Amino acid sequence: MEVRPAWLVLGLAAIAAAAWWTTRESPEQARVKQQRAEQAAAEIAEDARPVLYRWRDADGVLHVTDQPPAGHDYEKVDREAPPAIEIRGDRG
Repeated sequence: MEVRPAWLVLGLAAIAAAAWWTTRESPEQARVKQQRAEQAAAEIAEDARPVLYRWRDADGVLHVTDQPPAGHDYEKVDREAPPAIEIRGDRG
């Protein structure tokens, strides 16, 4: 039995098409995957923002540090001012 090259190529193309069809994502799966990626990117961006930690010690003294204190309640404070605030010294 002789196998013609055209049949061999056609068979390989059919196998490749079947493999692609069974491994592709549905539109719903793609949408869910995109939402998870966007949420992860937002969380990473939030964690990457530089912050300071404001807290009071047992004597009531206010501290602002770049590391969270161990054993104290603290408040996160952005290091950078929000973009809506404009500070200019030339106004009277």
